[in-house]
Amino acid sequence: QVQLVESGGGLVQAGGSLRLSCAASGRTLSSHVMGWFRQAPGKERECVAQVSWSGGITRYVDSVKGRFTISRDNAKNTVYLQMNSLKPEDTAVYYCAATPTPGREFRHWGQGTQVTVSS
Repeated sequence: QVQLVESGGGLVQAGGSLRLSCAASGRTLSSHVMGWFRQAPGKERECVAQVSWSGGITRYVDSVKGRFTISRDNAKNTVYLQMNSLKPEDTAVYYCAATPTPGREFRHWGQGTQVTVSS
């Protein structure tokens, strides 16, 4: 059973930074595509960033390009999301997820961590 646990969320002023972490347990996810999703109140969940198993390929939603960076440390079974120049519209619950097959549905999900950006 795979467990994903996010941490690092909190309250930050606009323009500030946060670093989210997602620690996996239960099995190694070094061969999985990892992603960060977010869901704001009243909005659909969106994929913010994805990283390939090697860390060599990353993808971002347009709204965070140049501000967010996804990375992973397979030795630690952990994926990160560095968020800079945060905006109030980045406020959401952020979820970590994993899929064993690129392009397929994300199968494993964390419980989420709240990020609130004040103006």
